[in-house]
Amino acid sequence: MEGSIQLLACLACVLPMGSLVRTERETIENLLNTDAHSAPSQRWSMQVPAKVSAVAGDAAVLPCTFTHPHRHYDGPLTAIWRAGEPYAGPQVFRCAAARGSELCQTALSLHGRFRLLGNPRRNDLSLRLERAALADRGRYSCRVEFSGDVQDRYESRHGVWLQVTAAPRIVNISVLPGPAHAFRALCTAEGEPPPILSWSGPALGNASATAAQGQGHGYQVTVELPALTHDGRYTCTAANSLGRAEASVYLFRFHGAAGASAAVVLLLCALGLKALLLLGILVTGAARRRLGRCAPRLQAQESNYENLSQMNRREPLSHQHAAAHHE
Repeated sequence: MEGSIQLLACLACVLPMGSLVRTERETIENLLNTDAHSAPSQRWSMQVPAKVSAVAGDAAVLPCTFTHPHRHYDGPLTAIWRAGEPYAGPQVFRCAAARGSELCQTALSLHGRFRLLGNPRRNDLSLRLERAALADRGRYSCRVEFSGDVQDRYESRHGVWLQVTAAPRIVNISVLPGPAHAFRALCTAEGEPPPILSWSGPALGNASATAAQGQGHGYQVTVELPALTHDGRYTCTAANSLGRAEASVYLFRFHGAAGASAAVVLLLCALGLKALLLLGILVTGAARRRLGRCAPRLQAQESNYENLSQMNRREPLSHQHAAAHHE
């Protein structure tokens, strides 16, 4: 009997402890569920491709989408694109949308070539660049700012790299004086991939020269022909996988001081003769204009003299008629 009573007492002690453990476990689960429900379903993020390619002269599209932790945000917002370093590079595009509006009014578009393609209200900041050029290549980053009741902003950390390809184009070719009365030629071309430059000319054949990359422009290369020993035509050729381009320059020199002096004398004599001929033409023209002005006056004087002579001849006849009538 005493054993039965002790067993019932133990069961009575165990049951409350089990209820207590189950109650604490349910309380913890409820708390966890409450935190999970109150936590935002999304957080800030930017989705951009690592690289975008475009052909020079065509349009380029820079995709950018984002997520944010604020549900149903319809307050004022601003969309921004930068060139260069994120957070610090210069802005190339900026637009702002008023509260409740899906129209993002453009406030900045560098050279008028940037246009928003996406809708920031739908988490899309994609940008279109018109007439892409080699100088446009580089890194671009997108940014969105909330400025209403919620003050928040986010920007892509790495951005998207814009790669612009182009066939070669020669932008400069020239001949410059060098030491000891020598001459050298320079040729600068641009393209992507960077073009390979070569020279051809008198006593040169088709000589490839080592291209020196221009400072600050990876798509621009410059090559020098250090010593031009013969007169004639020198041609620079630029080529890459998309095409080729050529440009030429001519070199003609006077050989010897005597020859140079004679050439200068002949040139001065020719200029002197031309000046004398021009002076003679001007003097002759002035004389003709002066004679043309005087001729009408002489003719008028002769005409008056003839009229006076005719009047003098008529006067005796009239006197004779008067005398006859008187008689």
